[in-house]
Amino acid sequence: MKNYPSIFNDVIGPVMRGPSSSHCAASLRIARLCRDLIGGNIKNILIEFDPNGSLATTHKDQGSDMGLFGGFLGWNADDERLPESEKYLSEAGISVAIEIRDIGADHPNTYQITLSNENETRRLTAISMGGGMIEVIEIDGAKVSNAGDFFVTLVYCQNADEVAAMVRAKAEFDEIVIHQDDLEFVEIKSQTFPDEAIFDQLLALESVLFIRKLHPVLPIMSRRNLQVPFITCAEMLDYNEGKNLNLWELAVHYESARGNISHTEVFEKMRAIVRIMDNAIKIGLKGTHYADRILGSQSLQFQEQLSNNRLIGGNANNLIIMYVSAMMEVKSSMGVIVAAPTAGSCGALPGAVIGTAQSLNLPEDEVVKAMLAAGMIGVFITAHATFAAEVGGCMAETGAGAGMAAAAIVGMAGGTLKQSIGAASLALQNSLGLICDPIGNRVEAPCLGRNVMAATNAVSCANMALSDYRYLIPLDEVIDTMKAVGDQIHHTLRCTNLGGLSITRAAKKIEADLNAEGQAFFKSC
Repeated sequence: MKNYPSIFNDVIGPVMRGPSSSHCAASLRIARLCRDLIGGNIKNILIEFDPNGSLATTHKDQGSDMGLFGGFLGWNADDERLPESEKYLSEAGISVAIEIRDIGADHPNTYQITLSNENETRRLTAISMGGGMIEVIEIDGAKVSNAGDFFVTLVYCQNADEVAAMVRAKAEFDEIVIHQDDLEFVEIKSQTFPDEAIFDQLLALESVLFIRKLHPVLPIMSRRNLQVPFITCAEMLDYNEGKNLNLWELAVHYESARGNISHTEVFEKMRAIVRIMDNAIKIGLKGTHYADRILGSQSLQFQEQLSNNRLIGGNANNLIIMYVSAMMEVKSSMGVIVAAPTAGSCGALPGAVIGTAQSLNLPEDEVVKAMLAAGMIGVFITAHATFAAEVGGCMAETGAGAGMAAAAIVGMAGGTLKQSIGAASLALQNSLGLICDPIGNRVEAPCLGRNVMAATNAVSCANMALSDYRYLIPLDEVIDTMKAVGDQIHHTLRCTNLGGLSITRAAKKIEADLNAEGQAFFKSC
């Protein structure tokens, strides 16, 4: 089955807490599936990271551990207890060991997790693909592909052919796969779990040992024979021939087909997300506090200078900078944010769009339309490149956010579809090759500055496109180039804490101070 990106799964979302969606939200989703795999009865956990991947050096400080522990406990990605998940896991009597060893991982964000209790041991291997998206690639030695967008039933047995034949005779499911590797089981993917009567009949078979149910962890489900109207910008333009739809309307058409939901449902789902973003900005502007971070509430200082007319003119631009900062500060203080397209780049898109909307005095519906338009550009990026800084550097995060925001702003200003696409192309062109090198192994700096740069890049490119500047390279080709450039960026410059600003003397001192017991200095900054 082809896996076409969903705006709400892959691009704008999840709603979460934590510094990084690739680390926090993805790891929590992986751990939720682990919990289901062992039937919720977890006593011991072994987590293994490959030394050549990004997680070996970032798993603790960037929130993978926090997300994993919360997921093992069955929590959601926005649970307020997440910062203390390690304590709660210990109180639940679950022991955890983390080891760095060669597990033969091909992807930099690979999790190999072994869970056990007094009766059984299960193992799951999964990868974080950026923006909170995951793929389970192995269960108990068998190769699988599970993105968390199906109800998955695993029937462990001694005669998989018999079980599969019985399942096929009882009902029609999206996919049935027989695994006969280290352990024998039948994997059933469906829109809901099979009826309890089917479970009873399966358990009555002498060959069936036990059954496990893996619940979906994504908001939008997949299905058999899933089709979308287009998956590239060129295909979208062909689809729009004779329809004359705006970018946001094309996004609604796409997501409605992708998620099998109505146009109204698509619009209202995005409205709910916009309100979470708007609320996060308002919270950030009041000031945020969190011990384990480098930067304080920078947006408060910006507000003061702005109110005293001490900043260089450009009201809309200054408002956007302030909003981007506020959103990033909420993220860094473990507040609730929306990964858009990632947590590390959560400030650029909403800051640019909501700031522009306020400057133009636009109603909420126009913000919703703008976010849908941005989401459509994001679908093209994640389908053909990546949102993971560990794979493509910061251009995959803030660069992508800039392209998405530029297209959205053109729409809010009344521009054409062609101008929106041109703005996205220009903004992405400006971001190619941008590395990811967080200071102190926290997703704060230079992340804040790069989010601001992405938002202001978006505004500039929107104005250039509205003035019909020639963007020269079609959006699809820019996205393909983005993927090629990301592949060429050295792994030390892709969110590993091994290169760039991350290894300067100043950065290493900040990291040491943060990791020391006495963090009073940073609490007061």
